[in-house]
Amino acid sequence: MIRVLVADDEDLIRGALVALLELEEDLTVVASTGDAEEAVELAAQHRPDVCVLDLEMPPTDGVVAAAAIHRRVRARTLIVTRHARPGVLRRALREGVNGFAPKSMPAEQLAQVIRDVARGKRYVDPEIAASALTGEKCPLSDRELDVLRVGRDGARISVIAAHLHLAEGTVRNHVSSILAKVGVETRHEAARIAWENGWI
Repeated sequence: MIRVLVADDEDLIRGALVALLELEEDLTVVASTGDAEEAVELAAQHRPDVCVLDLEMPPTDGVVAAAAIHRRVRARTLIVTRHARPGVLRRALREGVNGFAPKSMPAEQLAQVIRDVARGKRYVDPEIAASALTGEKCPLSDRELDVLRVGRDGARISVIAAHLHLAEGTVRNHVSSILAKVGVETRHEAARIAWENGWI
C-alpha cells in the first residue's frame, strides 16, 4: 500500500483528489491539508511514501514545503500545478522534487505517476519541461531570492531582516543588487518579475 499525503489550499480540489486516490486499491491517503507549513508537520507525523503538493499554496509554496519535507523525512514529493511558470521546474528539481505534473492530468494517470514516484522514478510533464527549457535563467543568488520571497507582499526591510536573521543593512545591500540585476526600480517590480518567471 502506498501512503499518500495531499496538500492543496483549494478545498474542492483537495477533497476530489483525496476521493479519487482512495478509489485506487494500492493507494491510501494518510493526511490532507490546505497549508504548506502544516503539510511539513503532517509529513513528519504520518511518514507518507509520497507527498502530493500544490505549487501555489500559502503561506510559502509547494516547492518550499517539499524542500522542508525532504529535510525531515524520507518521503518522495510530487508537485501539481494549474499554471507552470517558466523557471519553477528548475527550482523544484534543484530542491529535490521527484515529480511535476499539471492539475489537468486525468486521475488515473496521476495515480500511476504517484506509483512511479513511490518506486523511485522521476516524472516531469513534457509540456512543463518544454516551458522550463525556454524560460529565462535566474540571475539572482539564493539569498537574494530569499529576500524577494519574504518581502513579496511588501514586508518592511526590518521584517525581512528579522525573518532571515540578517542585519537590515545586509538586506538593503541585497535589494540594491536585486534591482541592478533585474533592471527595475522597485522591490515590488523585482518580486513580480521573479514570480512570473518562477524564480520564487
